[in-house]
Amino acid sequence: MKRIVLMALLALALPLAAFAGSTVDFSNAGGTLTGSSAGLTLTGSELIKADGLGSGVPGNLGTVSFSTGSFVGTSGNVSTFNGGGSFVITGNGTNGVPNGTIFNGSFTSAVTLTLQTPGPNGSNTYLVSGQISGTWYAGGIATGVSNQTWHGSFTTGEDGFMGSATLGSGETIVTTVPEPGTLGLLGTGLVGLAGVIRRKLKA
Repeated sequence: MKRIVLMALLALALPLAAFAGSTVDFSNAGGTLTGSSAGLTLTGSELIKADGLGSGVPGNLGTVSFSTGSFVGTSGNVSTFNGGGSFVITGNGTNGVPNGTIFNGSFTSAVTLTLQTPGPNGSNTYLVSGQISGTWYAGGIATGVSNQTWHGSFTTGEDGFMGSATLGSGETIVTTVPEPGTLGLLGTGLVGLAGVIRRKLKA
């Protein structure tokens, strides 16, 4: 009975460990968001927090920038842009955050820009949202979602979604996926552990 329980626990540990990854919650603020028929572009936004990476202490930690694919169209309060483009998070080495590119990827599907409730002083509130995927600074693949919010106004015309505004705040949640090599080492270790358990049970 004891052997069956131990082997069952080992069998459960393998898939759980294989799919385990770490999640980092990035926050950014400021910067200029520009829209045109070519797409949306964010430049000069400051990375202010990285929960799950470094010390987690807020501050000026680096930058967040992105570009989307071209403008598709507007339906109601939602404007749509093609995926692709780029999404880059860069650290400056402060508070334990790596110095250099932390995440380098792109949007994996359509990006939406949604007009929400009126903001301060009668201005509009917009939310840009999209799924991202790319490479992680420590190796391997990382995936996630980014939501960027700001107050201001844009003009939609026959040439697409045009204008610029100062970004209010943004949040990007990224989950890393272990590299195949890491999973291979993990599998080898678990197989070895199974052998040790088996020998002890036979003794």
